[in-house]
Amino acid sequence: MQGLSREDKRSIGEDIKTVQYGWPLGMPLIRKISKDLWEVRSHVVDGIARVFFTVDGGYMVLLPGIIKKSQKTPANELKTATDRLSKYKGAYDEK
Repeated sequence: MQGLSREDKRSIGEDIKTVQYGWPLGMPLIRKISKDLWEVRSHVVDGIARVFFTVDGGYMVLLPGIIKKSQKTPANELKTATDRLSKYKGAYDEK
């Protein structure tokens, strides 16, 4: 995501802000992936941006983001998001 243009970053940031202040929301901006895992769906110049997230209490916890060029989310990217969600929940459960 760091290599994106300023306009693309702004667009993604505005979509994240919309979710943060309007939660809960649904399609077309938000799609549920699995239990406790959602994605923010943003359109950018190079394709479709997806930022995975979870909600913990009143907080939106951002997980990895990707730019995809096809309809299907790559399996390795989805695995990264679910792994990070598991690590986050594990760290939270230890407290």
